[in-house]
Amino acid sequence: MSDYGQVIEECKQKLEYIANDNSVPRNIRRSANEVLETLRKKDEPLFLRTSSSISVLEDISNDPNIPVHTRTLIWDVASQLETIPVDE
Repeated sequence: MSDYGQVIEECKQKLEYIANDNSVPRNIRRSANEVLETLRKKDEPLFLRTSSSISVLEDISNDPNIPVHTRTLIWDVASQLETIPVDE
């Protein structure tokens, strides 16, 4: 699972960048923080944390007000999270 731990850490770094970027609309930053909190919950199974995170990321990536560079980062994070198998 250490490989997946590395994936989660990379995703958290990108989400922290989004959450702290003042050029990103507040609702998008709030959602990035929500996903960060979800990924940090060690008491929930990894597949639950990743699937709920992917769902939120897909929702915010469709926001018409999201800057292009942020949308690309969101898609990158979602893609990385999708590499984590459901049976972990």
